[in-house]
Amino acid sequence: MTSPVHDKPLPLWETNAAESTAVFERLWREYGPMVWVELEPGVNAWLVMGYEELKTVTTSTHLFAQSPEHWGDFANGVVPPDSPLGAVMFPRNSATRADGEEHRRLRAPVVAAIESIDHRRLRRVVQALCTNLMETFAERGKADLVAEYASAVPVLSVGELIGLDPRQSHELLSATQALLGNGEDAYDGNRRLLSLLGSHIELRRARPADDITSVVLNHPDLRNDGEVVESLLLLVAAGNYMTVNWISQALRLMLTDSRFAGRVRGGRLGVDDALDEVLSIAPPMSNVPARYALRDTELGGRLVRRGDAMILGVAGATYDPRAHAGTALRYRTHLAWSLGAHGCPGRDPGRTMTRTAVATALHLLRDVRLAVDPADLQFAVTPWSRGLVSLPVAFTGVGDADE
Repeated sequence: MTSPVHDKPLPLWETNAAESTAVFERLWREYGPMVWVELEPGVNAWLVMGYEELKTVTTSTHLFAQSPEHWGDFANGVVPPDSPLGAVMFPRNSATRADGEEHRRLRAPVVAAIESIDHRRLRRVVQALCTNLMETFAERGKADLVAEYASAVPVLSVGELIGLDPRQSHELLSATQALLGNGEDAYDGNRRLLSLLGSHIELRRARPADDITSVVLNHPDLRNDGEVVESLLLLVAAGNYMTVNWISQALRLMLTDSRFAGRVRGGRLGVDDALDEVLSIAPPMSNVPARYALRDTELGGRLVRRGDAMILGVAGATYDPRAHAGTALRYRTHLAWSLGAHGCPGRDPGRTMTRTAVATALHLLRDVRLAVDPADLQFAVTPWSRGLVSLPVAFTGVGDADE
């Protein structure tokens, strides 16, 4: 075993700095399944890229916990209270930061809400929203399918599912984009988001309806309005960035990769193939925070100390030479949804939403094509993901959804 003190930490953002295949093949050659990484200056963690090692971290609850209370650097004050890591790694009264019975209690309302979704209705909702979004740029013959399309679809769709009217859904979109943008208006976005959801909860308490807000509000496992708001926040925000990235990357793949571009022109979209490939080689979240070691243990030939943070390297796991004998197997065995008790419960509505948004754009935008050289596409790089900044396209017109 090798202790982490023998490694110089690799800045985690560098794993997303370039095209993933070359990056992760190099990391596997140089480090193997476990990489000692830097989250921010002075704050380190393990990036777990091994397929079997990830299964261990996500399913062995006696060895690894989800609650940040077990994070050594947080408990010891190494991580400053104003750290950007706070948004994704600090304690919060949410299912995503809890373990055991508390996790099951807080997760149950979210699962119940997701299971109540009618997927036929969801497809209709998303298709109508996508058609309306395209009408805003139809006459121009060009658009940015990230800023003007993909970035709006998830939140507007969820806004309707939780029972907001169109004006409120657009306010939800504005507040969520401000909050997740981490800019100067992030605090105001958080305030507006909490105010909107709080008012909506009060309305639904007085006037229940057939929406997922009522499902959450009436769930017996929630003890107060604060937990109701956190559950709705999880439904609104947790999958938003991932879905935006999934839609954007699938559209990019279908417009730039010759294996898919011919199918677009010929009307044989192959959307599901593109969605699965994106999950495998360019997952919406390439590095997922976090689990925390409950005791000293050995993993992937490395000594993991109690309190060490474990980052789930789901993109790196795709390149595990021990687990994937070929490309086809790689696409079937990705870990984009994670595993174990904290596996994403929203995979089915997420796929419905993403598939509908991608297929609708390719179906209605006539002669759609990338408006720039693929090499000129820009990506926003964070420690957790590598998402498209924009996807400029040109087209000759917008068709009818009934065609």
